[in-house]
Amino acid sequence: MSVSPSRNPELVHGTLAGSEARRPGAWAVALGGLVSLAVAMGIGRFAFTPLLPMMLHDGSVTLHQGGWIATWNYIGYFVGALACLLIRPDAARMVRWGLAATVALTLAMALPLGMLSWSLWRAAAGVASAFVLVYTAAWCMQRLAEAGKPALGGLIFCGPGIGIVATGVSAFGMVGMDWSAAWGWIAFGVLALVLVAAVWRIFQPDSAPHSATASAAAAPPRMAAWSGEAWALTVAYGLAGFGYIITATFLPVIARQAMPGSLWADLFWPLFGAAVALGALTAVRIGVRHDNRVLLALAYGMQAAGVAIAAVWPTLAGFALSSLLAGLPFTALVLFAMHEARRLAGGQAPRLIGLMTAAYGLGQIVGPPFATALVARTGGFAASLVGAALALLAGALIYLWLRRVAPLPSAAAPHA
Repeated sequence: MSVSPSRNPELVHGTLAGSEARRPGAWAVALGGLVSLAVAMGIGRFAFTPLLPMMLHDGSVTLHQGGWIATWNYIGYFVGALACLLIRPDAARMVRWGLAATVALTLAMALPLGMLSWSLWRAAAGVASAFVLVYTAAWCMQRLAEAGKPALGGLIFCGPGIGIVATGVSAFGMVGMDWSAAWGWIAFGVLALVLVAAVWRIFQPDSAPHSATASAAAAPPRMAAWSGEAWALTVAYGLAGFGYIITATFLPVIARQAMPGSLWADLFWPLFGAAVALGALTAVRIGVRHDNRVLLALAYGMQAAGVAIAAVWPTLAGFALSSLLAGLPFTALVLFAMHEARRLAGGQAPRLIGLMTAAYGLGQIVGPPFATALVARTGGFAASLVGAALALLAGALIYLWLRRVAPLPSAAAPHA
């Protein structure tokens, strides 16, 4: 004889209690999110940056080909970001699939199959990294809010910076031991596998049935007719994607070109990653009771200075300062832009954020071909870095203009 759960409250209570007991705690969720983004971004997305000089040394690619491989990764990220607007799957399951794909695609880069295969693997890795970023943030922030620990969310966004530090320092050691790039990809794939195995159980798929009400709530809202402010925010955010990507793709190559034979050339990338992690923590501590546009203008200005310094002061001190100034605002300006999108669009913020992310992705796609084309003409990266810095300054001016033409009500603090 079957027992009806509705007539057995003790059984229902026990089942729910057991489910709650199996849920990871707040710190586990935050650290799991940190590791997830470290794998997806630090390895899946940006391991290519410190390994590109090794691939160039091995003769497996030219600089022009390396730029296009990077571009295909950014195209994949763009496609993945757009797909996240159209689908509403179980977030934890998507994180698991994205992390598993990241491990497989990182290992696949060690196979000597040439440009076509490498471009396909990097494009697919870009899609996977977009899925992991979006769904890790959504799942972890929801769990932390339910646990009453939303402030721990700041730890999650330290993941990309920590991942960049790990891959950058590791690549420095690989160069010292005269490893080939293929062995570097294998090492990063194994590292990703170990990290994914460590957090796999944290991302538990939702086994509860979805009601019609829940499905309706999860459905994307209709597109709204946004204001000119929202479109200006989108354009400025796209400029940020273009402004940082040349540094984020070619920094070790640029440093090696400017400082041939220097042992320090490969350490500026992990320094950039450390600055990214520090900037994420700082941005969370700043809070939201400020005009986001002022914060964004400052962040863009700092990153523009960092990008430009690498062009005009290509020395040990110059590259160190450049790495710090370019890295500190990397995550901070993303958080401030998300806050501003929520202030402008309210309930339509997810759609506006999706459009902004697409614009950011387009900026990233344009960057590497722009840089390699100018290198072919000028013989160096200075011109492309100056162009990137000017794009960031243009973005900063857009925010200052918005603050002037659309001031916030003096009596009301900005909401995020």
